[in-house]
Amino acid sequence: MIKRLLLGWLLAVLGCSAWALPPELASRIAAGDGDDRVAALQQALATGDASLGPFLRALQDGRVRLKGGQALVIADGAMPPADAEEPMLNNRMRREIDAALAGLDLLSPDRDARAKALATLRDDADESKLPLFEKALAAETDAGLRAQLNSLVAGAKLSSTDAAQRKAAATALAGSADPGTRALLLDKLGAETDPAAKAAMQKAVDDIGGRLAWGERAQLLFSGLSLGSVLLLVALGLAITYGLMGVINMAHGELLMVGAYATYSVQQAFRAWAPVAFDYYLWLALPASFLAAALVGAAMERTVIRWLYGRPLETLLATWGISLVLMQAVRSLFGAQNVAVENPAWLSGGWALLPNLTLPYNRLAILAFAALVLVGMALLLAKTRLGLMVRGVTQNRRMAACVGVNTAKVDTMAFALGSGIAGLAGCALSQIGNVGPDLGQSYIVDAFMVVVLGGVGQLAGTVYAGLGLGVLAKLLEGWQGAVLAKIALLLLLVLVIQKKPQGLFALKGRSVE
Repeated sequence: MIKRLLLGWLLAVLGCSAWALPPELASRIAAGDGDDRVAALQQALATGDASLGPFLRALQDGRVRLKGGQALVIADGAMPPADAEEPMLNNRMRREIDAALAGLDLLSPDRDARAKALATLRDDADESKLPLFEKALAAETDAGLRAQLNSLVAGAKLSSTDAAQRKAAATALAGSADPGTRALLLDKLGAETDPAAKAAMQKAVDDIGGRLAWGERAQLLFSGLSLGSVLLLVALGLAITYGLMGVINMAHGELLMVGAYATYSVQQAFRAWAPVAFDYYLWLALPASFLAAALVGAAMERTVIRWLYGRPLETLLATWGISLVLMQAVRSLFGAQNVAVENPAWLSGGWALLPNLTLPYNRLAILAFAALVLVGMALLLAKTRLGLMVRGVTQNRRMAACVGVNTAKVDTMAFALGSGIAGLAGCALSQIGNVGPDLGQSYIVDAFMVVVLGGVGQLAGTVYAGLGLGVLAKLLEGWQGAVLAKIALLLLLVLVIQKKPQGLFALKGRSVE
């Protein structure tokens, strides 16, 4: 027992000698009145002493003891002296130690550690930490972190007892676009007594608010375009099956679901058999989702829909029944619960343009993908033999048959094309949300609304209607909420149909019946 005590004393002394913080300052941090401990901690922090960090971590870990008015650091695994007292740490002291450790990390050689420290200290900038902030600013070489440190220094000066310094800090912060900086200025504005400093703070609040307002407008516009691109992708397939072929396909949403589940299946296959290539699974999922939905669509057309052309009510009921069959089949194969489709690494994260404006990579990818699908579909219909035959059959089936076009084959190929595009939309939708048996039900009404509003048979009208409805929906949601926004859009559609039954962008001219 005596040997163990001697060993503990020896290790304790060795641990204490390994740290170079002045003993008097260390004792004040470890014990005493709360205000005095915080003041001592701030005093030690201002020096930027590298030995402060190990001492504070030892204090957090319970490896500091008080004996004879001195603070001893006990080495790991050593037994503390029996008559030594353990310092008490209340919540306030723990918060101060955490903030001090973050402040010391501002001097770390690791950029990520400095960035993390800046994020921690952003809301804890006071004048006592100003010497450390200025020391870190003088040593910082990264341009982005220097800008954040400048804001941190200015924020600390807002707590100064000198009114001129508070005014200068407010003026320096006026160029910021950070919501946290605006919140800090508003907090200080309420307690400011100097007229000049108060006016500078108010101007800074107004300037930052104006800058943030532009970010919010841009975010709203991007959200609308993002929703519009999703609606466009969903409606493009319907523009063929309904707009060109005249088939009211109530199972269109379930074709989206088929494409989404095909993407999920490809993801699971990569995860099981090619985990090192997981980030590339989407390149195989795109053709897989197109083929899966196209095959289901072709089977629908060959077995059911081919007998119902020209009979819209029967087609509607039949395809609604098919949609129920498809949903139940998916529940039987994959379960009733939603499944998660993971984004590849290159689609994770976002592009931060402003503190309140971040463009997610998956949404940007869907915007680009919708544009590519649109261009490809337009070229196919306008420049290929299949497109020529599809347009010929939809405009005058009898004449097309008379010149040797196999109208039944063209019907199947056109319906398979529209279904395949719906599958591509399902693949895209899987990247922004969970996939479940009811996925298609969320989009079928919106898809018909886009096609009808744009003009039946009009590809350009589908584009305008999809993007326009997306932006309008986001504007109305911000004003009245999602439910009332949807009601307003449906009322708008009713009014448009009453005034222009052929849609907003229907072709003018004579038609051959």
